[in-house]
Amino acid sequence: MALTADWTPRMPHTTAIAASPPRLALTVGPVLYHWAREALMRFYAEVADSPADTVVIGEAVCARRRELRLEDWLSLGRELATAGKEVVLVAQTLIETEADLRLLERQAEQQEFAVEAGDASALQLLAGRVPLVLGPHLNIYSRQALKEHADLGVRHWVAPVELALDALALINPPRDPVRKPDGTPIATEAWAFGRLPLAFSARCFTARHHHVPKDDCGFRCLADEDGLLLSSTEDQPFLVINGTQTQSATAQSLLGDATALRAAGVSRLRLSPCSRGFAQVLEDFESVMNAGASEAGRSSRWIESGVPGPLSNGYARRLPGMNWSDA
Repeated sequence: MALTADWTPRMPHTTAIAASPPRLALTVGPVLYHWAREALMRFYAEVADSPADTVVIGEAVCARRRELRLEDWLSLGRELATAGKEVVLVAQTLIETEADLRLLERQAEQQEFAVEAGDASALQLLAGRVPLVLGPHLNIYSRQALKEHADLGVRHWVAPVELALDALALINPPRDPVRKPDGTPIATEAWAFGRLPLAFSARCFTARHHHVPKDDCGFRCLADEDGLLLSSTEDQPFLVINGTQTQSATAQSLLGDATALRAAGVSRLRLSPCSRGFAQVLEDFESVMNAGASEAGRSSRWIESGVPGPLSNGYARRLPGMNWSDA
């Protein structure tokens, strides 16, 4: 058959395949409450079998909580690393005594794991000695501030919990990230689940509540697996006291914000442990953020399983932190 001048060969039918969005790595933050040793070991046994990519271990709140000592945390870290997890040691947030400094020095001397700095006072001692994570309590609220920390051997930074997602996009945008001296970008981690740590104090609020001295507290916070809830005079949940730490009464959840998180340059999500239902929280974040499942109905099931509530997402949207918005 002769071919006409306007004949065009038929191309095989093809279907465009959309590229999968980049994975949002899941980080299990440090246990902020005072749990018994047995409870801690059970919790981390579950985490070892979970979808978590990174696990932050150690005591961040109170130096008197010694259910596990540094040698125990290092041993636990090795077990988690064997299970395929990236392990980070957390430094105590308030460095108050010579004993606190000695512990920080020992964390800087070990060469197995990165260390998350809880406060600027720890940076000078840690920088250049161990891989460094900038914790959420450092005052990094601008691109210039992040750049000033970039040459300290930083692995990634955890954004302050009250920063909105659009503010994060200005500090470390995905198309123009802040880079380390070797040219690699600094990854951003956002607080995606859990009660928000608002403040620390040299005073122990739990001890004061029970009318006992801080240095002879009897470890009253062992009875509060998820902190001690405070309500307003109108009987509305207001704050949670957790030893020297003050937390929000609400638990932040950004389960439905995968698109906005990626647009803001976030590549890691911090999930803060709670005593009940946390394994399901981890599974749901993996399913929704990285497997494309719907978030519908999941948070309601969390509350039913004992996850502390109510939930909030106000800070991420430039609203009061305790608010919840579906927008």
